[in-house]
Amino acid sequence: MKLSAWNKTIWLLAGPIMLSNISVPLLGIVDTAVVGQLPGAHYIGAVAVGAQIFAIIYWGFGFLRMGTSGFTAQALGAGDLDEVRAYLLRGFVLSIVVGVAAVVLQAPILWACMMMIGASEQVSELAEAYYSIRIWGAPFVFMGYVLLGWFVGIQNTIAILLLQMGMNLLNITLDLVFVLEFGWGVEGVAYATVISEVSAAVFGCWLAFYNANKLGGAWRTDLVKQWDKLKQLLLLNRDILLRTLCLEAAFVTVTALGARMGDTVLAANSVLFLFFGLMAYGLDGFAHAIETLAGHAYGARDRDRFRGAVYASSLWAAVFSVPFCLVFWFFGGEIIDLLSATPSVRMMAREYLIWIAILPLISVWSFLLDGVFFGMTRGPDMRNAMIISLMIFTVSVVVLVEQFANHGIWMAMTIFMIARAVTLGWKYPALERLFER
Repeated sequence: MKLSAWNKTIWLLAGPIMLSNISVPLLGIVDTAVVGQLPGAHYIGAVAVGAQIFAIIYWGFGFLRMGTSGFTAQALGAGDLDEVRAYLLRGFVLSIVVGVAAVVLQAPILWACMMMIGASEQVSELAEAYYSIRIWGAPFVFMGYVLLGWFVGIQNTIAILLLQMGMNLLNITLDLVFVLEFGWGVEGVAYATVISEVSAAVFGCWLAFYNANKLGGAWRTDLVKQWDKLKQLLLLNRDILLRTLCLEAAFVTVTALGARMGDTVLAANSVLFLFFGLMAYGLDGFAHAIETLAGHAYGARDRDRFRGAVYASSLWAAVFSVPFCLVFWFFGGEIIDLLSATPSVRMMAREYLIWIAILPLISVWSFLLDGVFFGMTRGPDMRNAMIISLMIFTVSVVVLVEQFANHGIWMAMTIFMIARAVTLGWKYPALERLFER
Protein backbone atom coordinates (compact mmCIF):
# COMPACT_ATOMS: atom_id res chain seq x y z
CA MET A 1 0.00 0.00 0.00
CA LYS A 2 1.12 3.57 -0.69
CA LEU A 3 1.55 6.05 2.15
CA SER A 4 -1.57 7.95 1.09
CA ALA A 5 -3.61 4.75 1.37
CA TRP A 6 -2.12 4.04 4.79
CA ASN A 7 -2.93 7.57 5.92
CA LYS A 8 -6.58 7.02 5.02
CA THR A 9 -6.66 3.65 6.77
CA ILE A 10 -5.04 5.03 9.93
CA TRP A 11 -7.49 7.91 10.18
CA LEU A 12 -10.53 5.74 9.47
CA LEU A 13 -9.52 3.67 12.49
CA ALA A 14 -7.90 6.28 14.73
CA GLY A 15 -10.33 9.17 14.16
CA PRO A 16 -13.43 7.62 15.79
CA ILE A 17 -11.34 6.15 18.61
CA MET A 18 -9.75 9.52 19.34
CA LEU A 19 -13.16 11.18 19.51
CA SER A 20 -14.52 8.47 21.79
CA ASN A 21 -11.36 8.36 23.94
CA ILE A 22 -11.29 12.11 24.50
CA SER A 23 -14.80 11.86 25.94
CA VAL A 24 -13.39 9.75 28.80
CA PRO A 25 -11.11 12.42 30.34
CA LEU A 26 -13.72 15.03 29.46
CA LEU A 27 -16.01 13.11 31.77
CA GLY A 28 -13.35 13.33 34.47
CA ILE A 29 -13.04 17.04 33.79
CA VAL A 30 -16.81 17.48 34.21
CA ASP A 31 -16.73 15.42 37.44
CA THR A 32 -13.97 17.65 38.77
CA ALA A 33 -15.59 20.87 37.57
CA VAL A 34 -18.94 19.94 39.14
CA VAL A 35 -17.55 19.05 42.57
CA GLY A 36 -15.04 21.89 42.22
CA GLN A 37 -17.91 24.32 42.68
CA LEU A 38 -18.44 22.94 46.18
CA PRO A 39 -16.50 24.75 48.95
CA GLY A 40 -13.15 23.19 49.83
CA ALA A 41 -10.39 21.21 48.09
CA HIS A 42 -11.47 17.98 49.83
CA TYR A 43 -14.39 17.46 47.40
CA ILE A 44 -12.05 17.38 44.40
CA GLY A 45 -9.65 15.25 46.41
CA ALA A 46 -12.40 12.76 47.29
CA VAL A 47 -13.45 12.26 43.66
CA ALA A 48 -9.76 11.99 42.67
CA VAL A 49 -9.09 9.34 45.33
CA GLY A 50 -12.29 7.47 44.47
CA ALA A 51 -11.43 7.53 40.78
CA GLN A 52 -7.91 6.36 41.60
CA ILE A 53 -9.30 3.39 43.51
CA PHE A 54 -11.35 2.35 40.50
CA ALA A 55 -8.36 2.92 38.25
CA ILE A 56 -6.51 0.40 40.40
CA ILE A 57 -9.38 -2.08 40.12
CA TYR A 58 -10.43 -1.51 36.53
CA TRP A 59 -7.06 -0.90 34.92
CA GLY A 60 -5.81 -4.01 36.64
CA PHE A 61 -8.31 -5.94 34.56
CA GLY A 62 -7.64 -3.98 31.39
CA PHE A 63 -6.36 -7.26 29.94
CA LEU A 64 -10.01 -8.06 29.19
CA ARG A 65 -9.84 -5.43 26.45
CA MET A 66 -6.21 -5.76 25.42
CA GLY A 67 -6.18 -9.55 25.24
CA THR A 68 -9.42 -9.67 23.31
CA SER A 69 -8.36 -7.13 20.67
CA GLY A 70 -5.06 -8.74 19.67
CA PHE A 71 -6.35 -12.29 19.31
CA THR A 72 -9.53 -11.12 17.56
CA ALA A 73 -7.50 -9.12 15.02
CA GLN A 74 -5.24 -12.10 14.35
CA ALA A 75 -8.23 -14.41 13.88
CA LEU A 76 -9.77 -11.90 11.47
CA GLY A 77 -6.50 -11.64 9.54
CA ALA A 78 -6.40 -15.43 9.25
CA GLY A 79 -10.02 -15.48 8.02
CA ASP A 80 -11.31 -17.60 10.94
CA LEU A 81 -14.69 -15.96 11.62
CA ASP A 82 -15.86 -18.65 14.05
CA GLU A 83 -12.81 -17.90 16.19
CA VAL A 84 -13.52 -14.16 15.98
CA ARG A 85 -16.88 -14.82 17.64
CA ALA A 86 -15.37 -17.26 20.13
CA TYR A 87 -12.99 -14.62 21.50
CA LEU A 88 -15.97 -12.39 22.31
CA LEU A 89 -17.64 -15.19 24.28
CA ARG A 90 -14.42 -16.14 26.08
CA GLY A 91 -14.03 -12.53 27.12
CA PHE A 92 -17.59 -12.38 28.44
CA VAL A 93 -17.01 -15.44 30.62
CA LEU A 94 -13.88 -13.89 32.14
CA SER A 95 -15.55 -10.49 32.62
CA ILE A 96 -18.47 -11.95 34.57
CA VAL A 97 -16.15 -13.96 36.84
CA VAL A 98 -13.87 -11.02 37.74
CA GLY A 99 -16.80 -8.57 37.98
CA VAL A 100 -18.65 -10.66 40.55
CA ALA A 101 -15.38 -11.20 42.45
CA ALA A 102 -14.80 -7.43 42.65
CA VAL A 103 -18.26 -6.89 44.16
CA VAL A 104 -17.87 -9.73 46.67
CA LEU A 105 -14.41 -8.51 47.77
CA GLN A 106 -15.29 -4.82 47.83
CA ALA A 107 -14.49 -4.29 51.55
CA PRO A 108 -10.90 -5.61 51.58
CA ILE A 109 -10.21 -3.92 48.23
CA LEU A 110 -11.30 -0.56 49.64
CA TRP A 111 -9.23 -1.02 52.80
CA ALA A 112 -6.08 -1.90 50.83
CA CYS A 113 -6.48 1.02 48.42
CA MET A 114 -7.10 3.56 51.17
CA MET A 115 -4.04 2.32 53.04
CA MET A 116 -1.92 2.83 49.91
CA ILE A 117 -3.21 6.32 49.16
CA GLY A 118 -3.27 7.65 52.72
CA ALA A 119 -5.64 10.60 52.18
CA SER A 120 -6.90 12.87 54.97
CA GLU A 121 -9.88 11.80 57.09
CA GLN A 122 -12.21 14.30 55.41
CA VAL A 123 -11.24 13.14 51.92
CA SER A 124 -11.34 9.45 52.88
CA GLU A 125 -14.90 9.64 54.22
CA LEU A 126 -16.24 11.11 50.98
CA ALA A 127 -14.14 8.75 48.83
CA GLU A 128 -15.56 5.72 50.65
CA ALA A 129 -19.13 6.89 49.99
CA TYR A 130 -18.25 7.29 46.30
CA TYR A 131 -16.68 3.81 46.20
CA SER A 132 -19.58 2.00 47.91
CA ILE A 133 -21.88 3.09 45.07
CA ARG A 134 -19.61 2.73 42.04
CA ILE A 135 -18.39 -0.80 42.84
CA TRP A 136 -21.76 -2.28 41.80
CA GLY A 137 -21.05 -1.34 38.20
CA ALA A 138 -17.92 -3.54 38.05
CA PRO A 139 -19.37 -6.52 36.11
CA PHE A 140 -20.77 -4.17 33.47
CA VAL A 141 -17.50 -2.26 33.19
CA PHE A 142 -15.60 -5.49 32.54
CA MET A 143 -18.12 -6.54 29.90
CA GLY A 144 -17.56 -3.14 28.32
CA TYR A 145 -13.82 -3.79 28.21
CA VAL A 146 -14.37 -7.01 26.28
CA LEU A 147 -16.71 -5.26 23.86
CA LEU A 148 -14.24 -2.44 23.21
CA GLY A 149 -11.43 -4.93 22.61
CA TRP A 150 -13.55 -6.97 20.24
CA PHE A 151 -14.61 -3.91 18.24
CA VAL A 152 -10.95 -2.88 17.93
CA GLY A 153 -10.11 -6.39 16.75
CA ILE A 154 -12.74 -6.39 13.99
CA GLN A 155 -11.72 -2.81 13.00
CA ASN A 156 -15.14 -1.30 13.70
CA THR A 157 -14.16 1.92 15.40
CA ILE A 158 -17.52 3.55 14.67
CA ALA A 159 -19.09 1.10 17.13
CA ILE A 160 -16.52 2.18 19.74
CA LEU A 161 -17.40 5.82 19.10
CA LEU A 162 -21.13 5.17 19.53
CA LEU A 163 -20.58 3.13 22.67
CA GLN A 164 -18.14 5.45 24.44
CA MET A 165 -19.73 8.73 23.45
CA GLY A 166 -23.17 7.48 24.40
CA MET A 167 -22.00 6.31 27.82
CA ASN A 168 -20.03 9.45 28.62
CA LEU A 169 -22.65 11.91 27.41
CA LEU A 170 -25.22 10.14 29.57
CA ASN A 171 -22.79 10.26 32.49
CA ILE A 172 -22.13 13.97 32.05
CA THR A 173 -25.84 14.74 31.84
CA LEU A 174 -26.59 12.76 35.00
CA ASP A 175 -23.63 14.44 36.75
CA LEU A 176 -25.12 17.85 36.18
CA VAL A 177 -28.59 16.75 37.26
CA PHE A 178 -27.62 14.73 40.34
CA VAL A 179 -24.99 17.13 41.70
CA LEU A 180 -26.06 20.61 40.66
CA GLU A 181 -29.84 20.10 40.58
CA PHE A 182 -30.45 17.44 43.24
CA GLY A 183 -27.49 18.39 45.47
CA TRP A 184 -26.28 14.81 45.94
CA GLY A 185 -22.59 15.81 46.01
CA VAL A 186 -19.95 13.10 45.56
CA GLU A 187 -22.60 10.35 45.77
CA GLY A 188 -24.39 11.91 42.78
CA VAL A 189 -21.22 11.58 40.68
CA ALA A 190 -21.03 7.88 41.61
CA TYR A 191 -24.71 7.16 40.80
CA ALA A 192 -24.34 8.89 37.42
CA THR A 193 -21.35 6.70 36.58
CA VAL A 194 -23.00 3.39 37.52
CA ILE A 195 -26.15 4.10 35.52
CA SER A 196 -24.12 5.01 32.43
CA GLU A 197 -21.92 1.89 32.76
CA VAL A 198 -24.90 -0.46 32.91
CA SER A 199 -26.56 1.27 29.95
CA ALA A 200 -23.37 1.06 27.87
CA ALA A 201 -22.96 -2.68 28.51
CA VAL A 202 -26.51 -3.42 27.33
CA PHE A 203 -26.14 -1.25 24.23
CA GLY A 204 -22.69 -2.72 23.50
CA CYS A 205 -24.00 -6.30 23.55
CA TRP A 206 -26.61 -5.39 20.97
CA LEU A 207 -23.95 -3.75 18.78
CA ALA A 208 -21.66 -6.78 19.07
CA PHE A 209 -24.26 -9.30 18.00
CA TYR A 210 -25.32 -7.05 15.13
CA ASN A 211 -21.70 -6.85 13.92
CA ALA A 212 -21.16 -10.59 14.34
CA ASN A 213 -24.10 -11.29 12.02
CA LYS A 214 -22.62 -8.93 9.41
CA LEU A 215 -19.19 -10.59 9.60
CA GLY A 216 -20.45 -14.13 9.28
CA GLY A 217 -19.32 -17.27 11.04
CA ALA A 218 -21.15 -19.17 13.76
CA TRP A 219 -21.41 -19.15 17.56
CA ARG A 220 -19.63 -22.35 18.62
CA THR A 221 -19.42 -23.16 22.32
CA ASP A 222 -16.98 -25.99 21.57
CA LEU A 223 -14.43 -23.40 20.43
CA VAL A 224 -14.98 -21.34 23.58
CA LYS A 225 -14.09 -24.34 25.72
CA GLN A 226 -10.92 -25.31 23.81
CA TRP A 227 -8.20 -25.50 26.43
CA ASP A 228 -5.30 -24.48 24.18
CA LYS A 229 -7.08 -21.25 23.21
CA LEU A 230 -8.17 -20.56 26.79
CA LYS A 231 -4.64 -21.19 28.05
CA GLN A 232 -3.20 -18.86 25.42
CA LEU A 233 -5.68 -16.13 26.42
CA LEU A 234 -5.10 -16.64 30.14
CA LEU A 235 -1.31 -16.50 29.80
CA LEU A 236 -1.52 -13.26 27.83
CA ASN A 237 -3.98 -11.84 30.35
CA ARG A 238 -1.63 -12.76 33.19
CA ASP A 239 1.23 -10.86 31.57
CA ILE A 240 -0.96 -7.86 30.79
CA LEU A 241 -2.27 -7.87 34.37
CA LEU A 242 1.26 -7.76 35.78
CA ARG A 243 2.17 -5.04 33.30
CA THR A 244 -0.90 -2.99 34.23
CA LEU A 245 -0.31 -3.41 37.96
CA CYS A 246 3.17 -1.96 37.51
CA LEU A 247 1.71 0.97 35.58
CA GLU A 248 -0.91 1.52 38.26
CA ALA A 249 1.74 1.33 40.97
CA ALA A 250 3.42 4.35 39.41
CA PHE A 251 0.17 6.33 39.16
CA VAL A 252 -0.90 5.41 42.69
CA THR A 253 2.51 6.51 43.95
CA VAL A 254 1.99 9.93 42.39
CA THR A 255 -1.45 10.25 44.04
CA ALA A 256 -0.22 8.95 47.39
CA LEU A 257 2.79 11.27 47.50
CA GLY A 258 0.59 14.22 46.60
CA ALA A 259 -1.91 13.26 49.32
CA ARG A 260 0.87 13.21 51.91
CA MET A 261 1.87 16.73 50.88
CA GLY A 262 -1.61 18.02 51.71
CA ASP A 263 -5.11 18.33 50.22
CA THR A 264 -4.08 21.30 48.07
CA VAL A 265 -1.23 19.42 46.38
CA LEU A 266 -3.49 16.38 45.96
CA ALA A 267 -6.19 18.49 44.31
CA ALA A 268 -3.68 20.32 42.07
CA ASN A 269 -2.09 17.08 40.89
CA SER A 270 -5.55 15.63 40.28
CA VAL A 271 -6.39 18.57 38.03
CA LEU A 272 -3.12 18.14 36.13
CA PHE A 273 -3.74 14.41 35.72
CA LEU A 274 -6.92 15.34 33.86
CA PHE A 275 -4.69 17.08 31.31
CA PHE A 276 -2.53 13.96 31.14
CA GLY A 277 -5.61 11.78 30.67
CA LEU A 278 -6.91 13.99 27.88
CA MET A 279 -3.59 13.67 26.09
CA ALA A 280 -3.25 9.93 26.71
CA TYR A 281 -6.75 9.05 25.56
CA GLY A 282 -6.43 11.27 22.50
CA LEU A 283 -3.09 9.87 21.32
CA ASP A 284 -4.22 6.33 22.16
CA GLY A 285 -6.34 6.50 19.01
CA PHE A 286 -3.20 5.81 16.99
CA ALA A 287 -2.19 3.06 19.41
CA HIS A 288 -5.55 1.35 18.91
CA ALA A 289 -5.23 1.75 15.14
CA ILE A 290 -1.81 0.09 15.02
CA GLU A 291 -3.04 -2.53 17.49
CA THR A 292 -5.65 -3.89 15.13
CA LEU A 293 -3.54 -3.38 11.98
CA ALA A 294 -0.50 -5.12 13.48
CA GLY A 295 -2.63 -8.00 14.70
CA HIS A 296 -4.35 -8.33 11.33
CA ALA A 297 -0.99 -8.29 9.51
CA TYR A 298 0.43 -10.90 11.86
CA GLY A 299 -2.60 -13.14 11.40
CA ALA A 300 -2.14 -12.87 7.63
CA ARG A 301 1.68 -13.23 7.97
CA ASP A 302 2.21 -10.05 5.94
CA ARG A 303 5.39 -8.25 7.08
CA ASP A 304 5.16 -5.47 4.49
CA ARG A 305 1.69 -4.61 5.71
CA PHE A 306 2.95 -4.58 9.29
CA ARG A 307 5.81 -2.19 8.44
CA GLY A 308 3.54 0.15 6.50
CA ALA A 309 1.04 0.33 9.36
CA VAL A 310 3.74 1.05 11.95
CA TYR A 311 5.34 3.77 9.84
CA ALA A 312 2.09 5.60 9.07
CA SER A 313 0.86 5.37 12.67
CA SER A 314 4.16 6.68 14.03
CA LEU A 315 4.15 9.62 11.65
CA TRP A 316 0.64 10.75 12.56
CA ALA A 317 1.06 10.14 16.29
CA ALA A 318 4.18 12.32 16.36
CA VAL A 319 2.47 15.12 14.43
CA PHE A 320 -0.63 15.02 16.59
CA SER A 321 1.27 15.22 19.88
CA VAL A 322 2.34 18.80 19.10
CA PRO A 323 -1.13 20.44 19.39
CA PHE A 324 -1.54 18.97 22.87
CA CYS A 325 1.71 20.64 23.96
CA LEU A 326 0.64 24.00 22.53
CA VAL A 327 -2.85 23.91 24.04
CA PHE A 328 -1.56 22.95 27.49
CA TRP A 329 1.17 25.61 27.38
CA PHE A 330 -0.90 28.55 26.15
CA PHE A 331 -4.36 27.75 27.56
CA GLY A 332 -3.59 25.50 30.53
CA GLY A 333 -4.11 28.25 33.09
CA GLU A 334 -7.58 29.09 31.80
CA ILE A 335 -8.54 25.40 31.82
CA ILE A 336 -7.34 25.06 35.42
CA ASP A 337 -9.58 27.98 36.42
CA LEU A 338 -12.58 26.18 34.94
CA LEU A 339 -11.80 23.03 36.89
CA SER A 340 -11.38 24.51 40.35
CA ALA A 341 -12.82 27.51 42.16
CA THR A 342 -10.28 27.25 45.00
CA PRO A 343 -7.50 29.90 44.61
CA SER A 344 -4.81 27.80 46.30
CA VAL A 345 -5.50 24.84 43.99
CA ARG A 346 -5.38 27.09 40.93
CA MET A 347 -2.04 28.60 41.95
CA MET A 348 -0.53 25.23 42.80
CA ALA A 349 -1.63 23.59 39.52
CA ARG A 350 -0.16 26.46 37.48
CA GLU A 351 3.21 25.99 39.17
CA TYR A 352 3.56 22.47 37.77
CA LEU A 353 1.83 22.98 34.41
CA ILE A 354 5.13 22.93 32.52
CA TRP A 355 5.49 19.19 33.07
CA ILE A 356 2.11 18.51 31.51
CA ALA A 357 3.03 20.71 28.53
CA ILE A 358 6.11 18.63 27.63
CA LEU A 359 4.69 15.16 28.35
CA PRO A 360 2.80 14.67 25.03
CA LEU A 361 6.03 14.73 22.98
CA ILE A 362 7.59 12.20 25.35
CA SER A 363 4.63 9.91 26.07
CA VAL A 364 3.42 9.39 22.50
CA TRP A 365 6.11 6.78 21.77
CA SER A 366 5.26 4.53 24.69
CA PHE A 367 1.56 4.70 23.78
CA LEU A 368 2.27 3.75 20.16
CA LEU A 369 4.62 0.89 21.03
CA ASP A 370 2.04 -0.44 23.50
CA GLY A 371 -0.39 -0.73 20.58
CA VAL A 372 2.13 -2.63 18.43
CA PHE A 373 2.91 -5.15 21.16
CA PHE A 374 -0.75 -5.60 22.11
CA GLY A 375 -1.68 -6.33 18.50
CA MET A 376 1.10 -8.91 18.28
CA THR A 377 0.00 -10.35 21.68
CA ARG A 378 3.57 -10.21 23.02
CA GLY A 379 2.69 -10.51 26.71
CA PRO A 380 6.12 -11.34 28.20
CA ASP A 381 7.80 -8.44 26.37
CA MET A 382 5.22 -5.93 27.63
CA ARG A 383 5.41 -7.30 31.17
CA ASN A 384 9.21 -7.22 31.38
CA ALA A 385 9.48 -3.74 29.84
CA MET A 386 7.02 -2.34 32.38
CA ILE A 387 8.77 -3.99 35.32
CA ILE A 388 12.06 -2.38 34.30
CA SER A 389 10.34 0.98 33.79
CA LEU A 390 8.75 0.80 37.25
CA MET A 391 12.14 0.09 38.81
CA ILE A 392 13.57 3.17 37.08
CA PHE A 393 10.57 5.21 38.26
CA THR A 394 11.00 4.03 41.85
CA VAL A 395 14.65 5.06 41.92
CA SER A 396 13.69 8.43 40.40
CA VAL A 397 11.08 9.01 43.10
CA VAL A 398 13.50 8.20 45.90
CA VAL A 399 16.17 10.51 44.50
CA LEU A 400 14.03 13.42 43.25
CA VAL A 401 11.03 13.85 45.55
CA GLU A 402 13.04 14.51 48.69
CA GLN A 403 15.01 17.22 46.93
CA PHE A 404 12.37 18.79 44.65
CA ALA A 405 9.06 17.89 46.40
CA ASN A 406 6.14 17.93 43.94
CA HIS A 407 8.40 18.94 41.06
CA GLY A 408 10.28 15.74 41.83
CA ILE A 409 7.08 13.73 41.43
CA TRP A 410 6.52 15.12 37.94
CA MET A 411 10.19 14.68 37.02
CA ALA A 412 9.92 11.02 38.00
CA MET A 413 6.73 10.64 35.93
CA THR A 414 8.51 12.07 32.88
CA ILE A 415 11.43 9.69 33.34
CA PHE A 416 8.94 6.82 33.67
CA MET A 417 7.37 7.60 30.29
CA ILE A 418 10.80 7.75 28.65
CA ALA A 419 11.73 4.38 30.19
CA ARG A 420 8.55 2.79 28.86
CA ALA A 421 9.36 3.84 25.30
CA VAL A 422 13.02 2.79 25.49
CA THR A 423 12.36 -0.66 26.96
CA LEU A 424 9.70 -1.49 24.36
CA GLY A 425 11.70 0.00 21.50
CA TRP A 426 14.64 -2.23 22.42
CA LYS A 427 12.44 -5.33 21.80
CA TYR A 428 10.82 -4.03 18.60
CA PRO A 429 13.28 -5.65 16.11
CA ALA A 430 12.27 -9.07 17.48
CA LEU A 431 8.70 -8.45 16.30
CA GLU A 432 9.74 -8.24 12.67
CA ARG A 433 11.66 -11.49 12.99
CA LEU A 434 8.42 -13.24 13.92
CA PHE A 435 7.26 -12.90 10.31
CA GLU A 436 10.23 -14.96 9.16
CA ARG A 437 9.07 -18.04 11.07
